[in-house]
Amino acid sequence: QVQLVESGGGLVQAGGSLRLSCAASGRTFSGYIMGWFRQAPGKERSLLAAINWSGGITHYADSVKGRFTISKDNADNTVYLQMNSLKPEDTAVYYCAADPLWAKILRGPTGINYWGQGTQVTVSS
Repeated sequence: QVQLVESGGGLVQAGGSLRLSCAASGRTFSGYIMGWFRQAPGKERSLLAAINWSGGITHYADSVKGRFTISKDNADNTVYLQMNSLKPEDTAVYYCAADPLWAKILRGPTGINYWGQGTQVTVSS
């Protein structure tokens, strides 16, 4: 059974940092693209960052470039999202996703194979 389990969300003050983790299990993810998305109330789920399984290729949304960093630990099958300089507008539920195709991750969220359950991030002003 494939599982993506996010952790690390919580409440933080504006300007603070959080590191989200996504533990992947249940299949071989070699060749998969891993992505972090978020969804705020009343808004669509949108891509923040993505990384290929080897970790050599990354992609970032303009809204988080320079503030968020995606990384992987292949030994633990874990994907991380380091979030710095957080703003109140970063408040959302953050989701981990996995798919074999870059196109699906980049065009997401429709059609992506696997999703985690989400973790809430709240940034207070």
